[in-house]
Amino acid sequence: MAHDAQGADDSALRAGWARWAATFVFVACGLCAALLGFVAVMDPYGVRVRQGEPARPLMDLNQRFMYPQLVRSGAFDSAVIGTSTLRLLDPVRLSQGLGGRFVNLGMNAATPWEQVRMARLFAREVASPARLVWGIDLPWCEADATQEAKRLTPRPFPPWLYDGARWLAWPKQLNFTTLEIAVRLAAYRFGLAPERIRGDGYEVFTPPEGTYDLARARFHLYRDHGGRAPDLRPLAQPEQVTPAQQALWRFPALAWLDETLAEFPAQTRVTLVLPPVHAGALPREGSAAWQRFAACKAEIGRVAARHGAIVADYAHRSSLTTVDENYWDPAHYRLPTARRIEDDLVAIGTGQGRPAGDVLRVIAPVR
Repeated sequence: MAHDAQGADDSALRAGWARWAATFVFVACGLCAALLGFVAVMDPYGVRVRQGEPARPLMDLNQRFMYPQLVRSGAFDSAVIGTSTLRLLDPVRLSQGLGGRFVNLGMNAATPWEQVRMARLFAREVASPARLVWGIDLPWCEADATQEAKRLTPRPFPPWLYDGARWLAWPKQLNFTTLEIAVRLAAYRFGLAPERIRGDGYEVFTPPEGTYDLARARFHLYRDHGGRAPDLRPLAQPEQVTPAQQALWRFPALAWLDETLAEFPAQTRVTLVLPPVHAGALPREGSAAWQRFAACKAEIGRVAARHGAIVADYAHRSSLTTVDENYWDPAHYRLPTARRIEDDLVAIGTGQGRPAGDVLRVIAPVR
């Protein structure tokens, strides 16, 4: 009898655990379905956005996730693409000066591969792209820029928002980050939170101008030079580079640039901008690295010429790039410089002439 009682108890225990497990699975599946449903309703990345539909308010600072919906909305026919070195260009000012409807799609530390994905999305989704301003930073000239390890950064990148297979997007969004952004979007809808980024992609991500501290800026500018101001003068005697060494110079990412520009209609007005990083972040004039960079610039000019584009080159020693007060750190200039670049782009883009002085070199003509 004792054995029968023990068996009955074991059976009851197993049945109890089975019911608990079934209930747990049911509740877990229900919770997941509810959360996914909430994300789908809020749609924080604008997966459902189509031409003619407004993009969702931009509630996260990861531009890689936020910006594709701006492209698909059809609200913009002109774009700024690049890294944070062009993110301070205001689409409103560019639209007023150049015409069109500009969006700033610059992404912090965007690799050439990521920029190409954004540019191709723009070329594919926008019916008649009017203007394209594309920032070409130093990484475009790296010999290994196209290697797999250089395609992404530690920042997540969502290919499913760029490749058109948006039906794959929903299961990929069931995570705490997307849920957090969906909650922020709900808070915005109820008037409890502001947009994180303006609806045309523009954001002043640098500190307020009133807080500028030259000593602190110089700390960042000189940090890679042992804390001392680098010698920005050209070498008295250029380094010798043999023809055999020059023959080994390769700029593979520029083939991506060439192929991507070919995807835009012939009427799209393209400007390639070499941003004005601090001169201390550039190779010293006369060095072998500087000669290689000059060769890369020449190749950029040839790519531009094939597509009737203009190259606006600020990446050289000038009265802009040698003045510490113009920078927060080696890569990021201050707002007055952004306004100057906007004015320059308007001047050369509308045929008003090329700005005088040593700051801007135009190395390819407007078509």
